[in-house]
Amino acid sequence: MTINLSRYVIHLPIVTSDLARARILARTAARTMAFLGADARGTTVSEEHNQDVRHRVFCGRLMADGRRCGLRVDHDIPCTRRVRRRSI
Repeated sequence: MTINLSRYVIHLPIVTSDLARARILARTAARTMAFLGADARGTTVSEEHNQDVRHRVFCGRLMADGRRCGLRVDHDIPCTRRVRRRSI
């Protein structure tokens, strides 16, 4: 049985002080929706008046196993599928 998947874009205008904060909010929103089975590593942000210029939120590099990196776009650690939380 083959499942056909389609790609959709959710447009959610927000107001924030700068691009870095917009990326943080977008990453947080994308990760919280992962429980639905959505792969949102292609998430981008843009200014409302300049929507043709999109800024990636996740790194998205293709890793050796064929999956995409799930870390922030400007990370300085090796690529990985998901963020590893430190235990307290």
